[in-house]
Amino acid sequence: MIHSGIPELDELLRGGYQRGRVYLVQGVSGSGKTLIGQHFLEAGLENDETVVYIHGEESQRDILANSHQVGLEIGDAEFLDIGPGTDFFADDVAYDLVETSEIDAERFTEDIHAVIKETDPSRVLLDPITQLQYVERDEYQYRKRLQSFIRFLKDRDITILVTRTIRSDLNRGGTVQTDIASLSDGIISLHLDEGERRIGIQKHRGIGQRDGTHGLEIRDHGVEVFPQVIPDHSERTFEPQLNSTGHDGLDGLLEGGLEQGSITFVSGPTGIGKSTIGAQLLEGALRSEGNALGYLFEESVDQFRYRADNLGIPVSEYLEQDEFRLKEIEPLVLSAEEFTRIVLQDVAEMDANMVLIDGLSGFKISLQGDKQRLVRRLHALTRELKNKGVSVVITDENQQLTGNHNPTSENTSYLADNILFLSYIELQGELHRTIGVLKKRLGSFDRRFHRFSIVEDEGVVIESPFDDVQGILQGRPTHVTDNE
Repeated sequence: MIHSGIPELDELLRGGYQRGRVYLVQGVSGSGKTLIGQHFLEAGLENDETVVYIHGEESQRDILANSHQVGLEIGDAEFLDIGPGTDFFADDVAYDLVETSEIDAERFTEDIHAVIKETDPSRVLLDPITQLQYVERDEYQYRKRLQSFIRFLKDRDITILVTRTIRSDLNRGGTVQTDIASLSDGIISLHLDEGERRIGIQKHRGIGQRDGTHGLEIRDHGVEVFPQVIPDHSERTFEPQLNSTGHDGLDGLLEGGLEQGSITFVSGPTGIGKSTIGAQLLEGALRSEGNALGYLFEESVDQFRYRADNLGIPVSEYLEQDEFRLKEIEPLVLSAEEFTRIVLQDVAEMDANMVLIDGLSGFKISLQGDKQRLVRRLHALTRELKNKGVSVVITDENQQLTGNHNPTSENTSYLADNILFLSYIELQGELHRTIGVLKKRLGSFDRRFHRFSIVEDEGVVIESPFDDVQGILQGRPTHVTDNE
């Protein structure tokens, strides 16, 4: 196996490319095909290999300038330009006795033979393969030329990467059946949809691949790939441990607190106090000498810290210690897979035992609003954290102010071990905040709805239950005495 130059791509390929095989990298224009190939060449150069770059659309000067901008250094590669020269345009070259395609095809063949025999490379990048197709009379000749080209390189145990641009209307997971696709030992497909980049391995002959699509980003140091997380359920044995939330009122509702390694949703409409509840739960973990992480999708770290400090939750003090980190997340910049990798790396680095994800709607934005992928990615992240014994708190906004029958916004309630449900109710013209526990998978809980308020220097204050009110969940609260 030889490395692709991108460690996470090697992971998708189950070790990397097979020596002496041909791989097709296909995708729409701008999806990153050329960069994948340049990583491949740079990895060879770093391993003191001879590599050849056969190009037909960009000049060598432009290739080197563009690759340098993303931190790729391939200047020591052997370059072969098979594109038309300036004389084609300037001199209006024409051939009277034979077809232009026959002359060009013969020239291409001779040039490629010469550079391969002269340099004896271990890796070859042909960018793009369509440059060969343009000079053939018909598809039959093109296929013969292509088969001959691939056999010529394979006989010399050369690993070949070729790129191909596909139409944008085939970008949504479509499979392009072409000659080069059928001749390839592996196919890497790149997708670009509304600014979101994805990568998938369609086939890897003889070895197999990680299926599905995965995150891909182009950064100032080249291409980064973010494989989907598949939870490893073998990591953890179930050992129930009830931890206090550090808040008497919340402990009362939850009859003792939350189990370590459980997943808790704090659900409710905008402005009701979901983030404040999340901050209270973080403080409880920190007070018990645990380590905690918070990821903010909807507000800045400074705003979260200022608001919590004013409510008597000393976030600023905790941030000065090594046991707590807050990160502001921009969902339009990070894919869900990249965010997942950040979280798992932070958890491992800090040995954290609680994670707050403040703003499920922001996580959804990172998935371009795809509800099915939202559930799958959130399932993978929360299950992986749970398997590591990490407690997870997720704030989730419901659109209805009152009378909401769905405990979570995107049908993710099956993931939750615990659901704290926050809502507004109107009684006699006055608006009240209510809080209740809808679910606690591993224990009993107070089944009544309680009034609560958010008080400066005190934080969340759980008040008396609504013993004389019914119909809160339906959004039609009435005093029991009114019906008697």
